[in-house]
Amino acid sequence: METKKSNDFIAQGSILAIASILVRIIGMIYRIPMTGIIGDEGNSLYSYAYSIYTILLLLSSYSLPLAVSKMVSARAETGEWRNVRRIFQCALLFGLVVGTVFALLVLLGARFFTTVLYHDDLATIALRLMAPTILVMSLLGVFRGFFQGLHTTTPTALSQLLEQLVNAVISVLCAWLLFHFGARQDALRGTEGLAAAWGAAGGTIGTGAGALTALLFFFVLYLRFRKSFSRMVKQDVSGKAEEHADIFRLLIRIAAPVILSTAVYNLIDLIDGSLFSYYMASAGAAELERKRIWGAYSGKCLLMIHIPVSISSAMGVSLVPSLTAAWFTGKKRVAVACIQAILKFTGTVAFPSCVGLCVLAEPIIRTLFPSDNSKASAYLMLGSIAVVMFSFSTITNSILQGIDRMTVPVLHSCISLVLHVAVCAVLMWGFHTGIYGIIIGYILFGLCMSVLNFISLRRILGYRPDLGRIVIMPFICSAVMGLICFGIYRLFHLFAGTALPMLLAVLAGIAVYFVLILKTGLLNEKDLKDLPGGRKLAVLAKRLKLIA
Repeated sequence: METKKSNDFIAQGSILAIASILVRIIGMIYRIPMTGIIGDEGNSLYSYAYSIYTILLLLSSYSLPLAVSKMVSARAETGEWRNVRRIFQCALLFGLVVGTVFALLVLLGARFFTTVLYHDDLATIALRLMAPTILVMSLLGVFRGFFQGLHTTTPTALSQLLEQLVNAVISVLCAWLLFHFGARQDALRGTEGLAAAWGAAGGTIGTGAGALTALLFFFVLYLRFRKSFSRMVKQDVSGKAEEHADIFRLLIRIAAPVILSTAVYNLIDLIDGSLFSYYMASAGAAELERKRIWGAYSGKCLLMIHIPVSISSAMGVSLVPSLTAAWFTGKKRVAVACIQAILKFTGTVAFPSCVGLCVLAEPIIRTLFPSDNSKASAYLMLGSIAVVMFSFSTITNSILQGIDRMTVPVLHSCISLVLHVAVCAVLMWGFHTGIYGIIIGYILFGLCMSVLNFISLRRILGYRPDLGRIVIMPFICSAVMGLICFGIYRLFHLFAGTALPMLLAVLAGIAVYFVLILKTGLLNEKDLKDLPGGRKLAVLAKRLKLIA
């Protein structure tokens, strides 16, 4: 029974992981035509606005899904359904108030933020159009946390897919419409940059439309769930009734450290953009050059890096309720089993993703962005190392939060951020590395976070990670896979262009890695069956005699 419970989060997390991959793929696909419309300059403005929006969203409500899921999970485990309902009601009110306040802050302070942080008020248009999205996301986060706390991630996965599909269509359409509107304004006023600014703003409209669609999806879902939920509330015989004031205090107590940890963790994008802007200005670089470099880095390199990292984020979301329930009911063995399984899964996914992006960086960029004339492939080749660092730092953050060590990731984030800023400053101003200094600092941030988090897990739980199965074996299998991918691509590239050889290399890499992780025992039949669709993979592996 304990084994079943300890591995249930893998199935739930895998659902979210698959959804996250699809969401990232959809995001990557729609960013291709959007980049073709607004260019690297527009991508830069979009990135500036989105970085500021992300931080303010984090400060307002991004932690709500995690906080609500923790509170709901702990009470659902003991059958306190009246308190579950009260938590949901209080969280909705909290999200409404906080979301409204921060939406107004973005609407009224957009010009101040973009001017002070990036010396570029053209990003103001895009940022202002994102203000209503903060309120929508606050309410959406409550619904997602509620259902995740009940140990069902399917609604969140479906809502993410629906949200991104709407986002993709609306973003490209509005980017095209508003880019041409801005171009007409440039022609009438004799200015430059309004086309890119309005095009970037069009892209942000899709974000809000997608979030609103997901919120409506959850509202309908809750209406259908309400009857069965009411029956559970009536059957509650726990006799416990928490005061609303206590719930608000607990919500804030849980959310505050998560907000600080996540905000510092994600503050890196905003700080990097600001540091790079100041550096380029001090070096006398043209504003257009700065925007194009940053647009290529943020809109192409980071876009690809975030796809595999999102898998760890998804697994972390599903891990917290299961880990919290096990930890607070004294089932330490279940909690440790959860941690061991998720770290092995993370390493198995992160290392091949890192190696694949590194060896195929050039064909990936050339295929996805045919008109690219930047150095995005070089940025991706170096930046791919961040996939491993951020995958482990993300999942270990979730583990520490799940065992109620909420402030530990905050401290580690602050230490890592200080180191990151120092390294970036030394590399850029001391060695004139430009954007490469930002990338190296980005990698070191993730590395520092991972090391500090692992040290804390060892101190708190006495847990010693199996580095052989988490790091060494995945790296060796990935290195072999990478060599084969590179060889296949180079061979077919001689006479078949770029896209087809890259696709063949990717497919060959997946097949080779699948064989290697099974033959080396990194994953076994039970591990496969814990994944969605894993039974079919297990059957295939047996037919191929990869497992006994």
